[in-house]
Amino acid sequence: MVASGSSGRSGHRSRLVHPEGGALSAYSAEYAILRGRRTGSYAEPVQPDPAVGVYAYLDYRAFLRDYYTAKKAASRAFSYRSFSKRAGVSSPNYLKLVIDGKRSLSAKMAERFAAACGLDREASRYFVQLVGFNQAKTSSERAQFYGKLSGFRSYQQAHKLDVAHAAYYTDWFMPAIRELAATPHFREDAEWIGDQLIPPISSLQARRALDTLIDLGLLVRNDTGQLVQADALLSTGPETRGLHIAAFHRAMTQRAIESIDLVPAAERDISSLTLGLGRQGLRTLKERLQGLRRELLELSALEQDPEQVVQLNFQLFPLTRVTKRGGNR
Repeated sequence: MVASGSSGRSGHRSRLVHPEGGALSAYSAEYAILRGRRTGSYAEPVQPDPAVGVYAYLDYRAFLRDYYTAKKAASRAFSYRSFSKRAGVSSPNYLKLVIDGKRSLSAKMAERFAAACGLDREASRYFVQLVGFNQAKTSSERAQFYGKLSGFRSYQQAHKLDVAHAAYYTDWFMPAIRELAATPHFREDAEWIGDQLIPPISSLQARRALDTLIDLGLLVRNDTGQLVQADALLSTGPETRGLHIAAFHRAMTQRAIESIDLVPAAERDISSLTLGLGRQGLRTLKERLQGLRRELLELSALEQDPEQVVQLNFQLFPLTRVTKRGGNR
């Protein structure tokens, strides 16, 4: 969610609010296709339709659906049965079951489907990782798979904006630099920017951060060519939105941990409460936290001469399971 105000370095300034949105199981680099070897013997793969490029997809079922539609339009002889034959699958409508979400793919079956689609070695690797990404059970699994997907050069070319979103949420200094740009003494100097941060970053990191913020429309140039904050809504695709925001929370939580040693006690405030609450009490606490966040945003928006960028984290999580009378869950 984004809370926005008017751009510029004085008066109301925009603020971003970031709410919260294992092992890699069977999908690991140990599978034959990820080592560059195909297993089994399948029929000669069909040639994929040029209009259906796998790198444009973050949903393997959507890719398979569009692939089937394109091949069917190009050849009446193409069918679910013929695809199953090429994939070495006995069920004649297995592809349809997968597309409809009634069946999932194992890593081995993902290899077969990639071969049946005529994907080259690199695209096949991407498809196998994509299957793992879509079927991951935990956010950490999804994050690991996304890291692999975003490492493909063809993915980066097809999803430039999403890659920029990932960088914004993963690199803690991105929002810090955005807020730094609203201070009256901001300098568009990568070395100066890097030195202002705690801990400092390199001038190369600062320069790349500025480029990313400009690409995302979070920083713009005013009439005098000065770099200022923009009223921009930062929105990611549904497949990666929660993933990026979770990465942001991890990064800022890590900054809080490191601040204990990096920042003098007089310049920070780290405190916590351990409480016993019922359902209604928990609901009330969440509502009060939401109200407090709104108040703090309003306070910051009224700031006429900001001198420093600070981070305030809110973490509320259970330490025990919900118990019932008699000691049972």
